[in-house]
Amino acid sequence: MEQSTLYTICGYVASIGLILGFLPQAITTIRTRNTDGISVPAFLLMAIGAFAFMLQGVLHQPNIIWSMFITNAITGTCSCIIFAIKVYNDYSKKNIKGD
Repeated sequence: MEQSTLYTICGYVASIGLILGFLPQAITTIRTRNTDGISVPAFLLMAIGAFAFMLQGVLHQPNIIWSMFITNAITGTCSCIIFAIKVYNDYSKKNIKGD
């Protein structure tokens, strides 16, 4: 097998694995809005890391690495949504306790 073919296959396998590993938890969190066990800094850093990898996939020369771009676009967007829900939930709980 040629090295570039193996490289491409590894990229797509990694992409599928990351999406399938992350998406069920993201969907559950978005549906239930339960963010009690989620760390704000962790999801913020995951979102930043995903968007940095997405940018790296776009800037790769001579061609865009689509598996890297698409995977990190999906996980980065989910991380941002979960981060926003977590901040909203924490803010709401703080205001309820303060009343």
